[in-house]
Amino acid sequence: MNAVAAPVSPDPIAEQSLAVFTEAWTALEARVGRSNLRFPKEIIWLNGAPGSGKGTNTPFIQRERGIIAPPVVVSSLLNSPEFETIKAKGNLIADADVVRILLQRLLDASYTDGVVVDGFPRTKVQAECVRHLHRKMLDLRKEYAGTPLAAVFPTPVFRITVLWVGEKESLDRQLKRGRQIIAHNQRVRESGEGDFLEERPTDTNEDAARKRYRIFQEMTLDALQGLKKDFHYHLINAQGDIRSVEENINHEFQYQSTLELESETLDAVNHIPLAADVVLHARQNLVRRLDGYQRDHAHLLRQVIWIIEQEFLPAIQGCAVVGHAHVATENPLLAQPVATAMVVDILSERGYLPTAWTDWREVPVRIDPATGAVTTQRRAVWRFDVRFRGSHIRRGQ
Repeated sequence: MNAVAAPVSPDPIAEQSLAVFTEAWTALEARVGRSNLRFPKEIIWLNGAPGSGKGTNTPFIQRERGIIAPPVVVSSLLNSPEFETIKAKGNLIADADVVRILLQRLLDASYTDGVVVDGFPRTKVQAECVRHLHRKMLDLRKEYAGTPLAAVFPTPVFRITVLWVGEKESLDRQLKRGRQIIAHNQRVRESGEGDFLEERPTDTNEDAARKRYRIFQEMTLDALQGLKKDFHYHLINAQGDIRSVEENINHEFQYQSTLELESETLDAVNHIPLAADVVLHARQNLVRRLDGYQRDHAHLLRQVIWIIEQEFLPAIQGCAVVGHAHVATENPLLAQPVATAMVVDILSERGYLPTAWTDWREVPVRIDPATGAVTTQRRAVWRFDVRFRGSHIRRGQ
């Protein structure tokens, strides 16, 4: 007797998100045309617990990622009286409204290179819509590859970014903000100067503030964590002061070519070693080279050391205060590349930071008295820029 497979229950979240996204996408494509569905190359989907400082920390994120366009603040997009009433109670706007308005805004040409989206996604349906958007952008890239429009459909880079604070810290910050707003508005009423700020129940009522935090924990954070397996996920500790949070952001958003370059570009440059890999064994390689000079070029090494003593040290000692000396020499010994390499390696081993290059000059050697024609000879000048820690001069008052 053959077993009958149990029917697979439909996923209500998946079905709802597909319906919400498809409706918004279809309407948008009908309005602007498929070739004009040009979304930002990089989208940082920024979320955080209430009071985590999204507005305060957004400039740090933008600077680290080189994004100059103003952020898309989803709460500001939903500023109709109807939406304001819903938000004032600590509840969320319908997913269909949020997705529809957001997709339209992301087509703004100022966001071409990148944008921070503050406050999305906040539900599992919205999180699934992020996946749908990513797939649609990949489809567009594939569709227009090899056409004149290929450049405006790059591979999308999505970053899920969460600023985290604990419940107590969140409540303290929300209520502190409420007290500051109330005090500000009182000053405006008394002086008649300035603009009133919005007094939200979640900033003045502890129960409303706690409800807002728990909605984030139970609904938004869970939805965001579900995107970990598909996109770059950044969880940033925002508990500390501004400086420590900025340092956390800088560390989290360090450039990673494997995550950001197109695969074809990465393949083209990947054989060039990373600076971190080059310097990892720099000291051992320097020792190996110096020992090799002594073993294979002992006589030349002694000559190079003499040049350093006679021509370099006087210049270095004369610049000991500033820590920067420039040495130029025409010593023909340095025409041998290994001799120049010795100078650089010896100075490096002694704690200096040298760089070397060669200048070529045309030097007159003969003038024809009958015609005045000048015959020149090409000569080399070997130049060395030597930097080191200068002397600290203590000045009296």
